[in-house]
Amino acid sequence: MKRIGILYHPLREKARDLAEKLEEFLSSRGVSSWRCSAWDEDKAKAQVAGTELILSIGGDGTILHSARIVTPLSVPILGINLGRLGFITEIDGDEVLANLPDLLKGKGWIEERAMLETQIEDKTFHALNDVVLHSVAVRLVNIQAKVDGTVITTYRADGVIVATATGSTSYALASGGPILHPQSREIILQPISCHLGLSHALVLPPQSTVNLKVAPREKVILSIDGQVELPLSDGQNVRVKLSPHIARFLRIHEPSYFYSSLWQKLGGRKNES
Repeated sequence: MKRIGILYHPLREKARDLAEKLEEFLSSRGVSSWRCSAWDEDKAKAQVAGTELILSIGGDGTILHSARIVTPLSVPILGINLGRLGFITEIDGDEVLANLPDLLKGKGWIEERAMLETQIEDKTFHALNDVVLHSVAVRLVNIQAKVDGTVITTYRADGVIVATATGSTSYALASGGPILHPQSREIILQPISCHLGLSHALVLPPQSTVNLKVAPREKVILSIDGQVELPLSDGQNVRVKLSPHIARFLRIHEPSYFYSSLWQKLGGRKNES
């Protein structure tokens, strides 16, 4: 590899220190690199062209920033975990320097994950985890849901989640949704604390298009990966489908890692007898 990008969580001193160490290590190996706060997406995007690998230092939230930064180029991302859970991250911060020489030589495999494309008026966004419409206040809102042009229900709920397989272990799971294998391309449609309407999650085929329409006089926020938020006015329509772009992750663990990861990170070991 000739050029590597380093994206880090700007508020964590350990992440900033590790980013500097990695930059020095790569320089000693003759590898060109750049580093940037993962929160400064516009500045980072300007440096992505020609980059062969992204080192994302922080946690799953940092990876969500990183995935949007490399869209549409789909540069592989190595997630370096300094966080608490790390569902998407691959390696702990204290292990990366020991493993990096082999990774630079081509060790590992690439996992591809689906993303979502969201359109609202003339704006387009991409999400790795989910697209969420949620109430501004502590009250129920009415959101009409269409799938492929057919009205399926009007949710009266705290909100509605449209999630990828990656997002199935995040907010959608906390709201009672199913877990999908990370390489699945199906789309989850999941209400949040549903009072009226179809209260169960729907797992939709990859070619589906979901339209969510905010009822009159409702105040709703559109959230992209929980990091980009836009207020919606009543009657606005949000269109969600699979993105033509994908997220690519460099993995060093066995392809079956996901199942043991679920067991560990969702507390399975605590229940062993």
